[in-house]
Formats: sequence, structure tokens, C-alpha cells
Amino acid sequence: MIHLSPTAVRELNRIQSKQDASAKWFRLKAERGGCSQFVYEMAFVCAPQPDDRQCECEGLNVAIDAASLPYLEGLTLDYTEDLMGAGFRFRNPNAIQVCGCGNSFAVTEVPAGGDCAS
Repeated sequence: MIHLSPTAVRELNRIQSKQDASAKWFRLKAERGGCSQFVYEMAFVCAPQPDDRQCECEGLNVAIDAASLPYLEGLTLDYTEDLMGAGFRFRNPNAIQVCGCGNSFAVTEVPAGGDCAS
């Protein structure tokens, strides 16, 4: 599925602690748009959608949108703080191109089972 670095987990837990107490799930999806072909969307939600793929990572409940899963399979989400600023970094093995913003990516073709229409 996906991998979260220890620093990403710490930052997500920090952000989650500031959310409504009912927002217990970290949800990740890919949507058409952005500078390239797709953009990553992250949010804390109260419950996963019925077709979401679910897992637990170091105590963090993670839900991946089923339509996004082919685009995100194998993704590593990291969090870094450096001279360029702090933020989440996406390393996606499915991406053939990444926009300078780092939050937008393109793929050569739609993976089997992937229909990420907005």
C-alpha cells in the first residue's frame, strides 16, 4: 500500500491532535488537477468511505480512496524541515513527472482499476 516515514507519522499525529476529536482517520487520495495531471489530497475525517482501503501505521488510522490506490501504490510520504521550508514530501514510484510544487504528478497511463475523475 503506502509507507509513512516516522517524521510523517509524528507530524500527522501533531496535526490530528489539533483537529476535531472525531476526525480519527487520515485520508489520502489523488484527484485530477494541479500543475501536472493529478494532485495529492490529504485530510482528517471521521470515518473512512465504504470502498476505502484501510490500514494502521504506528497508531495512525489511514484510509486510501479506492479509485486513487493504483496511483498511490508504493508511495512514501515523508515530512521534512529544511532551508526550503517544512512540508510533506511525496515519493511516488508511479509518477513519471512531478511538478515543482511537489504536490502534483503525472503518470504514463491510468493503472488498471484506476478511475480518478473529479
